Amino acid sequence: MYSVLAAIDPVAFSLGPIDVRWYGVIIAAGIVIAFLVGQKEMVKRGLHPDYLTDLLIWAVPLAIVGARIYYVIFEWENYKDQPAQIIAIWNGGIAIHGALIASVIVAYIFTKSRNTPFLKVADILAPSILIGQAIGRWGNFINQEAHGGEVSRQFLESLFIPDWIINHMYIDGAYYHPTFLYESMWSLVGIIILLLLRKVNLVRGEMFFFYMIWYSVGRFFIEGMRTDSLYVIGELRAAQLVSVIAIVIGLAFIIYRRVAIKNPPRYLDK
Repeated sequence: MYSVLAAIDPVAFSLGPIDVRWYGVIIAAGIVIAFLVGQKEMVKRGLHPDYLTDLLIWAVPLAIVGARIYYVIFEWENYKDQPAQIIAIWNGGIAIHGALIASVIVAYIFTKSRNTPFLKVADILAPSILIGQAIGRWGNFINQEAHGGEVSRQFLESLFIPDWIINHMYIDGAYYHPTFLYESMWSLVGIIILLLLRKVNLVRGEMFFFYMIWYSVGRFFIEGMRTDSLYVIGELRAAQLVSVIAIVIGLAFIIYRRVAIKNPPRYLDK
């Protein structure tokens, strides 16, 4: 028999009557680290030190709104009769694809208002986006959510992951696939590749499109393991559909820019 330790307390600390949860702390940490990495590269690429700060002032809150709207759309049956719950984000219910879509829209409008090429900024921030996602998934781990189907402890041990992760994947009497870990590790590999690709001096936009393709390929397969998916219709999972669309768009843009544009700007161009 295995002795299973108590689950990690989702509350990091309390400030009087306010509980500060690990989920929020981890998400905030991911944003800060992603910001520091992105800002350093932005300055190196000739942008103002405050450029990313100004962008995030708009992007972060609207990304949260986008994440909530996306979730509510696909869970409308649960909200149509209680619309007051739509804004009750503290009860859970956000989706990363909604945050990403909102962030891209905000970034596009922002870059246009500053007369900066959108793809230049998107390329610079591609590794930072993955950094935020890789770290943020550990918030799901603390909450024991976004996991996959049931597995045995022996299976988890065969993955050579620490006991404290295995123990926390013991939920209501069973062990589950740590899909948060799969996605976090997939994102980590993507970060390393993107940082290496900076030295290759790709055509402008290809760093961002590689991010879209890389994340979407991993998410497509990992989503198939999860037990909490949002569905478009029947058994068609929303995240898998969006992932396929993102892969097609990313590949199409890479091919188009390589074929149709003569002497396109490159990543290291000012």
